[in-house]
Amino acid sequence: MNPIQKLNPIAHIETDFPTKFGIPRQSGIIESLQGRIVFEPDYRNAEAVRGLEEFSHIWLIWEFSEAVRDTWSPTVRPPRLGGNVRKGVFATRSPFRPNPIGLSSVKLEKIEIDPNLGPVLYVSGADLMDSTPIYDIKPYIAYTDSHPEAISGFASKPAECLLEVDFPDTLLKKVSPQLRESLIEVLAHDPRPQYHNDPERVYGMAFGGMEVKFTVAAHRLSVVALLQS
Repeated sequence: MNPIQKLNPIAHIETDFPTKFGIPRQSGIIESLQGRIVFEPDYRNAEAVRGLEEFSHIWLIWEFSEAVRDTWSPTVRPPRLGGNVRKGVFATRSPFRPNPIGLSSVKLEKIEIDPNLGPVLYVSGADLMDSTPIYDIKPYIAYTDSHPEAISGFASKPAECLLEVDFPDTLLKKVSPQLRESLIEVLAHDPRPQYHNDPERVYGMAFGGMEVKFTVAAHRLSVVALLQS
């Protein structure tokens, strides 16, 4: 019997989300979000990514590092169903799984060879928290990986109803120009848990070194404060 090989992270991703709150619910929803994949020292070999630049998109296989636990449940409560309906864990993309493995398709913007870090992958559209460990990277192949006729069950339609974002200019000027578009898009997609609906509550979301404070009433999100985190 062959010994079981332990999975080791090959890389980690750097994003503007230091916590889970506000991260897009699926990859590719917010294309302007930028990320950088840095390989672990044992894998900083340019030969390992030779030819990857020929592909426009890649698959990331990663760990829900904030959802690791010793037990598991066969059913979960998907937020998009209001948190009140149970579905089988394997019929959802819940992070609370027997093995906390995530799968994301992202756009590969470029590959740079850093003298200290080796090959660094720049991607967009990622739905990962900063420092998330990555176990594998595979090229996205359109003719096999894309199925336009696929049926998507209870997730057949986008859950998001875009919010109108009220972001006062005095606060928006405090945001780096490179992050403004991404931040507004994240807010428009409603970063709150989908079953929250309290117009009096002030939410806080960490993003790009800032703490964004906001309220939501009806279909309007209002930024009320912007703090350096």
